[in-house]
Amino acid sequence: MDGNTAAAHVSYAFTDVSAIYPITPSSPMADFVDQWSAAGRKNIFGSTVQVAELQSEAGAAGAVHGSLGAGALTTTYTASQGLLLMIPNMYKMAGELLPAVFHVSARTVSTHALSIFGDHSDIYACRQTGFGMLAEGNVQEVMDLAPVAHLAAIEGRVPFLNFFDGFRTSHEVQKIAVWDYDDLADMCNMDAVKAFRDSSLNPENPNMRGSHENGDIFFQHREACNKFYDALPAVVEKYMAKINEKIGTNYQLFNYYGADDADRVIIAMGSICDVAEEVIDYLNANGQKVGLIKVRLYRPFCADRLIAALPKTAKKIAVLDRTKEPGALGEPLYLDVITAFAEAGLDLSVIGGRYGLSSKDTPPASVFAVYDELAKDDPKKKFTVGIVDDVTYLSLEEKDAPLTAAPGTIECKFWGLGGDGTVGANKNSIKIIGDYTDKYVQAYFQYDSKKTGGVTISHLRFGDSPIKSSYYINKADFVACHNPSYVDKGFKMVQDVKPGGVFLINCPWSPEEVGEHLDAAAKRYIAKNNIKVYTIDAIKLCAEIGMGKRTNTTLQSAFFSLAEIMPKEDAIKYMKEAATKSYIAKGKEVVEMNHKAIDVGADALVKLEVPADWAEAFDPATDDILEGPEALVTQVKNILKPVSNMDGDSLPVSAFLPHVDGEWELGASAYEKRGVAVNVPEWNPTTCIQCNQCAYVCPHATIRPFLLNDEEAQNAPEGFKMTDVKAGKGKGVYKFGISISPLDCMGCGVCVSVCPTNPKSLTMKPLEEQLPEQENFNFAVKDIAVKKDMTDNTLKGSQFKTPLLEFSGSCAGCAETAYARLITQLCGDNTYISNATGCSSIWGCPGGIAPYTTNADGRGPAWCNSLFEDNAEHGLGMRLAVNARRKQLAQDVKNLIAGDVDEKVKAAGEEWLAGFDDVEASKTAGEALVEALEAANVGADIVARKDMLAEKTVWIFGGDGWAYDIGYGGLDHVLASGENLNVIVFDTEVYSNTGGQASKASNIGQVAQFAAAGKSIAKKPMSEIFMAYEYVYVAQVAMGANPNQTIRAMNEAIAYDGPSIIIAYAPCEMHSIKGGMANCQLEMKKAVESGYWNLFRYNPAAKAEGKNPFTLDSKQPTGDYQDFLMNEARYSRLTRENPERAKELFAKSEAIAKARYEKLVKFTEFYAPEEE
Repeated sequence: MDGNTAAAHVSYAFTDVSAIYPITPSSPMADFVDQWSAAGRKNIFGSTVQVAELQSEAGAAGAVHGSLGAGALTTTYTASQGLLLMIPNMYKMAGELLPAVFHVSARTVSTHALSIFGDHSDIYACRQTGFGMLAEGNVQEVMDLAPVAHLAAIEGRVPFLNFFDGFRTSHEVQKIAVWDYDDLADMCNMDAVKAFRDSSLNPENPNMRGSHENGDIFFQHREACNKFYDALPAVVEKYMAKINEKIGTNYQLFNYYGADDADRVIIAMGSICDVAEEVIDYLNANGQKVGLIKVRLYRPFCADRLIAALPKTAKKIAVLDRTKEPGALGEPLYLDVITAFAEAGLDLSVIGGRYGLSSKDTPPASVFAVYDELAKDDPKKKFTVGIVDDVTYLSLEEKDAPLTAAPGTIECKFWGLGGDGTVGANKNSIKIIGDYTDKYVQAYFQYDSKKTGGVTISHLRFGDSPIKSSYYINKADFVACHNPSYVDKGFKMVQDVKPGGVFLINCPWSPEEVGEHLDAAAKRYIAKNNIKVYTIDAIKLCAEIGMGKRTNTTLQSAFFSLAEIMPKEDAIKYMKEAATKSYIAKGKEVVEMNHKAIDVGADALVKLEVPADWAEAFDPATDDILEGPEALVTQVKNILKPVSNMDGDSLPVSAFLPHVDGEWELGASAYEKRGVAVNVPEWNPTTCIQCNQCAYVCPHATIRPFLLNDEEAQNAPEGFKMTDVKAGKGKGVYKFGISISPLDCMGCGVCVSVCPTNPKSLTMKPLEEQLPEQENFNFAVKDIAVKKDMTDNTLKGSQFKTPLLEFSGSCAGCAETAYARLITQLCGDNTYISNATGCSSIWGCPGGIAPYTTNADGRGPAWCNSLFEDNAEHGLGMRLAVNARRKQLAQDVKNLIAGDVDEKVKAAGEEWLAGFDDVEASKTAGEALVEALEAANVGADIVARKDMLAEKTVWIFGGDGWAYDIGYGGLDHVLASGENLNVIVFDTEVYSNTGGQASKASNIGQVAQFAAAGKSIAKKPMSEIFMAYEYVYVAQVAMGANPNQTIRAMNEAIAYDGPSIIIAYAPCEMHSIKGGMANCQLEMKKAVESGYWNLFRYNPAAKAEGKNPFTLDSKQPTGDYQDFLMNEARYSRLTRENPERAKELFAKSEAIAKARYEKLVKFTEFYAPEEE
């Protein structure tokens, strides 16, 4: 069980109502509560929890407040920015003495960048709200102590924030003891529960809350709550004592661990405490005297209990804070501690350190460094650990640390690719080991923000003693590489294997070929440390079974064969049971394929005989020359390369000085070349009809058409494929070629699926066979010029333009990136993009690896992400800034040409003013104006601002979670403003980035997180809502269903002088489409043909021309609606889990779809201009 599950299990027992909103990494808690409620689980009061998903965390907090006021014990789950949105309501709940409980998997608050990972910055931001705050450091503690938050809130009448470290504890899996609800009910003060309910708002016995008060009484009234906070520590201790009595623990407000006569003590809270305990055991066993105080109750902060826990022999104290508060004298816990010591009259040396921001790993070496610092005569007053600070020199030196894990602990490490199933398989593995052996287990999963395609590292430990190692595995008994590209990239994987350990490589190579791919450092390490190397071609095995790229269960089976944790036949049995449970929602066929994969994986291992000469292996020196703008090349060398090679932890602070404000150069993703695809397309020029549809749908811009003049054709590499242009104005003028970047391709196969020729002009081939094509692609991008006479805003012509979004980290087959890339080809060189937090911001701007790029003129999208909830307003701010700056510029031009200036300057100025609001006209006239000003040597201040002469296009990007829910209020206001800006909503009908929660865009009958029983209400009619304004351009598109309609809508939106919104259907991995995301574009077509999705445009500009502003672009549906639903597991799973409900909801969904189409037909008539 992980920390989120533990918190959810406990909280469910004490909860009547749960008001929720998804945010990583807390969403699983709310999802479990929703699932258990749907399944009929009862809380300790004998009821199922009523769960309500709100439109935002601010909304969830308001619902919590209202529910508590009406007498229901209410809980929510959140983190980071979401928690901060709740702060205003937290003040209200605390002020009204309501027993709210917030469970928080603590996460970094966005500053110079967003991070989904863990620290305490969100927790500390709430310390002034009046909430009690309780901390846990591992999964068992979450299970043990979470009840205290609920019990103390009920009896103490103070709301509680119960927190633990995001990811490190929330997602760490451990074998733990679990509360029985009878024990929890036994501890609950039912009289206090009754008193709470009796005092709630009720018209049968009415009262009022939420008054306004003047200065004459507010202060006194505010002080009246003091006694509740004074009494609260004793209430918490009471319930800790009850828990200790029941389960034999010794929980206190502050727990001390270490030598009774310690002279050096660390004070901290959270998961670092377990790491510190390992180090303390080692140091004290070797003659030192050190200790640790674990903070349990952070608010109210009880100074007397802290002093009581501190050994009287302590002389030096280090306080560790998992946050950074710029400008403060110290971080929050440090300031609390020194205040407590000062008030007690203790004269101790106290130093304060920062650690673990954004889940930065804090291994034993960091804790050793702290104790070493304390041992100095003059330790640093302020310090950091876990990084190298070569700018302000706050970091402590960290040396290689001895092994501190419990003796006999087996450690295993698995390198996977996001979306390949490695993480899921390892969760099953650790569960099997935990359930069917007597061993203690721990699993932690390290990954980046990418949904799929990023590197994942699974850390598994098991042994005969409790496991406290809350840090990454650095020396493992077993390491597996599940993606062969990691070997070619030289990732330091085998170096993590202990001498005599096992290294497993999933690859298509023969034993003799393995040496051709391993670098010299890996070979030397293998030979000198007696590493046992095995290979398995799980890619081939799974392809034969029909599993595609998901090799996880085959490799899981191989692991159990090598690890010998249990008899082979038992392991296979348990793996199959786990696979059935994991995949039954996707259908019986998927389960059976996984069972076959387990069988073949058990016996497909090949042992490598290590050549003796590997011990002396060496790599020839290479000169890696990078071309490009100096700032970008520097960024690539200093940031991208180390990060891409999984060595980002080694970067010092100085590497980020050029980017201190969070700004990055465009175009870095072109240097990444991840090479993670198994198969990539090969082009056949003979059958190709040169339609460019393959490039039009490519999510990652890795397949592109090129037009070559005679000189370019002659200079092309020998292997560059080209043919004559077959039709149109380029015939007889240019050669036509399609080139693919194999090292950037994700291997989704979308291009093949949409290719209209028979036979297909694209065929998927193994990556290694296609690597020579990289030279051709590089030549084409660098040396073939865009032929402006062939580019236009049609499907074919647009794809001859340079895409200004390329090689992103989005999922293979992603529709969002295809839409975004298309926009950059239509208008990207003069575009501002305000991007809502979500998938499109995560693939849109990973730190240092920007996929947005520039054209040959150095122009490209100016992109920025603010927050999830304020994206529309942020985009409006961009528009207003452009307006203000250009308005001032126009006034300056008017003033200039009104004076005595050259006639050419005057004419150029008038021309520019005449085309001021037109993108192309202002650009052309602006260039002429600059030329005239420079020739006349006047208007230097205008020339200095020439980057604002051309009118700009402002786009606002975001998903349906933003547009339909959290950002809807702002979106409505911005579109109502009448300003000239454009919005595109990537409508995946689910919160894709946070893991698949329902939004108001989710359709009826859809199974998603927070809609475990199938969504019971229809999709929000967003398009119709905004059409009601009548001056907003509105379009609904699906690029795979009607490419020309999509492009036309985008062009019309760009041209419209006012607000526009395009709602774009975007099938997602979360839909679980049959055949996978290779069928993404085809699924759009099916959606439209069945009537599930409709295409239309509402263009207010047409009214001025006397035309009908509404155009219905969808034909009468001819496809089978129910067949469409059954093609996606998000719907079909409900037929297995609840067939009667599925039948009812699906029928209702189809009826709504038919009525919606009939309404659209009527719109055509309604908006038709009246005949004069």
